[in-house]
Amino acid sequence: MSLNKDSSLTSNRDWIFPSESFNPPPRTPARRFSSPHPRTTSFQNSPSPPPAVPRTLRRRIAHRHRIDNSIRDETNDIAMRSEECLTPLSGNKTTSLDKQSARRFLRRFTVRPQTACIIAILVTCFTSLVHKNFSFHNQVSDLQDELSKLNIRLRRCNISDSIDIIDSTSEHNVSGSSLKNTALIFSLMMLSLPLVFIKYMEYISYVRRLYDGNTEELSLNKQLAYRVDVFLSFHPYAKPLTLLVATLLLICLGGLALFGVTDDSIADCLWLSWTYVADSGNHANSEGIGPRLVSVSVSFGGMLIFAMMLGLVSDAISEKFDSLRKGRSEVVEQNHTLILGWSDKLGSLLNQLAIANESLGGGTVVVMAERDKEEMELDIAKMEFDFRGTSVICRSGSPLILADLKKVSVSKARAIVVLAEDGNADQSDARALRTVLSLTGVKEGLRGHLVVELSDLDNEVLVKLVGGDLVETVVAHDVIGRLMIQCARQPGLAQIWEDILGFENCEFYIKKWPQLHGLQFEEVLISFPDAIPCGIKVASSGGKIILNPDDSYVLQEGDEVLVIAEDDDSYAPAALPMVKEASLMHIVRPTRKPQKILLTGWRRDIVDMIVVLDAFLAHGSELWMFNEVSEKEREKKLTDGGLDISRLANIVLVNREGNAVIRRHLESLPLESFDSILILADESVEDSAIQADSRSLATLLLIRDIQAKRLPYREAMVSIHGGSSSQGSWREEMQQASDKSVIISEILDPRTKNLLSMSKISDYVLSNELVSMALAMVAEDRQINDVLEELFAEEGNEMQIRGADLYLCEGEGEELSFYEVLLRARQRREILIGYRHANAEKAVINPPGKTERRRWSVKDVFVVIAEKE
Repeated sequence: MSLNKDSSLTSNRDWIFPSESFNPPPRTPARRFSSPHPRTTSFQNSPSPPPAVPRTLRRRIAHRHRIDNSIRDETNDIAMRSEECLTPLSGNKTTSLDKQSARRFLRRFTVRPQTACIIAILVTCFTSLVHKNFSFHNQVSDLQDELSKLNIRLRRCNISDSIDIIDSTSEHNVSGSSLKNTALIFSLMMLSLPLVFIKYMEYISYVRRLYDGNTEELSLNKQLAYRVDVFLSFHPYAKPLTLLVATLLLICLGGLALFGVTDDSIADCLWLSWTYVADSGNHANSEGIGPRLVSVSVSFGGMLIFAMMLGLVSDAISEKFDSLRKGRSEVVEQNHTLILGWSDKLGSLLNQLAIANESLGGGTVVVMAERDKEEMELDIAKMEFDFRGTSVICRSGSPLILADLKKVSVSKARAIVVLAEDGNADQSDARALRTVLSLTGVKEGLRGHLVVELSDLDNEVLVKLVGGDLVETVVAHDVIGRLMIQCARQPGLAQIWEDILGFENCEFYIKKWPQLHGLQFEEVLISFPDAIPCGIKVASSGGKIILNPDDSYVLQEGDEVLVIAEDDDSYAPAALPMVKEASLMHIVRPTRKPQKILLTGWRRDIVDMIVVLDAFLAHGSELWMFNEVSEKEREKKLTDGGLDISRLANIVLVNREGNAVIRRHLESLPLESFDSILILADESVEDSAIQADSRSLATLLLIRDIQAKRLPYREAMVSIHGGSSSQGSWREEMQQASDKSVIISEILDPRTKNLLSMSKISDYVLSNELVSMALAMVAEDRQINDVLEELFAEEGNEMQIRGADLYLCEGEGEELSFYEVLLRARQRREILIGYRHANAEKAVINPPGKTERRRWSVKDVFVVIAEKE
């Protein structure tokens, strides 16, 4: 058949033949298969007519030509659109660089999706062929087994029945194989879906940035990653839930894949997938290439999930231990004592609280400060005192933050102690004020009371104004200043205060005793064999505590008795003992004499000390002030502190400037003429307890040495020892000097106490420890603060030391019981609380055996609570 004849027969069809100018399009990188031999299909150089092209080839060429034309048109259209988008509004043309980038993107757009589709199709086809191969192999083996069985059955059964069975089995195998193929394809699609989704997000982000011209816009991938990060950060159970979802997804996909390559049911495949995830060694029993590939993949995913789970568990445990180590966990306690802040008084305070809780079998004390928990626990362990069953819990936090206060169960504490910080007094009191404001802002309310330590008396009114009835204040410097003045007037009183303020010996307790209602106070005085009544809390006066009331006062219903006892459960009223009535004595009150007192050092509350001394001392007394503050600056500080020197009624101020640790400065003072010398912890070194105590000790030794050399006792000792001076004679000289004048040293560190007690050359006031004792007593019972305020005030009652000759009728002594001396003291309107024998080192407070008779000497002294003279 000729060429013309074929063309006439097919004239009505759309056939396309390559013309003379036809050149095939260049090969693109997308074409994967090409012939290794070069093509030589040029019709111009061929001398013979073009050969006849088969019909099927012509159809393919025409179809390929139409596809190339359509692609070329779409490419030109997209390029024109991109150029329009990239063209500015002003009408300027885009640069050649923008066009090249747009074309480069278009090539990437046309190639990448096709490549991804081809790869997906090839992977799917290859997987399907592999599955078909394995499934056909399994089916052939199964069919062979069934044929062998059916041959046996054919001998026994009809041929028709056997044919029906074969048809049903084949239909069941065909339906099962199609379901398995579907499950396998679905699992593969689910695995490839995240990759396709990520690529799609990248493509969308790139198109947006390219057409909008915004290169700074974040991609959708980054936004999605940010959302995932926020979800994992803010939701506490996000990571475990993500791990659980990943585990379930892996089990489901692995089960479907196993269902596609094995003959097991879907339930068995899911269980087998779970065993592969839980134990990666179970896949070793798989048989066949398909099941082995799937089992290895599931086992590998299981190992990853197991590693993630280990990481989450390890992080959770580490975070928990880290929170416990840093004190971030919440304290779940009730009726505990909460201490806010950290200072040098904390050790003594914890010791006193532990002693107070010993009778209850121990208690709980929670300490919260802005320090690391491990450091606080290490410092408390270095204190080395017996906690007596009390547990101390440390937490790191700020008392100014409500969340930290709730962390230590502030609303359930029975007492809250706010310690003053070491350093500037105004800053410390300002922080205490803000702490009180934070505590009053607790929504749940406070069950217990607040005990606030302040450094300056002027700030007490402001703190009470903010805290109201919940607050009890203890001004440390004011308490120590007043106590030093009392001890300077009465040597030995510091040791008595140390016994009464602490919980180691006897302390104040207030309790109601209904069996005592209707008795007079003089009968109540001898009703407690193991305690000493000191006052009454009058219910009719709103709970006011009256110290040393009249003997004729009758206890009413609701009244409570204030006593000095060893513990709150160690005393109880008993039947009235038979006590000999006190003989009538002529009461002679000693007249106050003018005194000469020296103050060394400078304190911020020295104005308050001057006012108290003016109230206590007799008219004509002298107060010498010796410190490094210049005289002009000293007058200015006293005036700024509110002191009007012209209004001082009983004392005259004498100012001297000098350094208390320089001998020649001290020698310029008449040290042998002073009745009392107060060595204060100077405010320039009070931040360091050791440095302040070292300065006080140096001043003490210099003063005692100068006094010993100026006393007449020195000349007698020199003549006796022949001019030699031994260590024993030096100590005797110091003690002789201490008999002539009283020196009271303010001590901050308890370790310095041993040095002074062994030397016996000075009395001392352990300021930090006494303040801690007062804080502990007020924390245990807030009513005790009213008692302490009256005992330290300028007016009212105070503790005094009296000579025994005031209570004895005979000059040499008398044999009396403690109760008999107590009744004689009542004639002077005094309450006898203890005594000290002449040769004893310490006083005995609340002595046992109050009805037993003892021999008293005129050299003995008694400790009483009496009105200030």
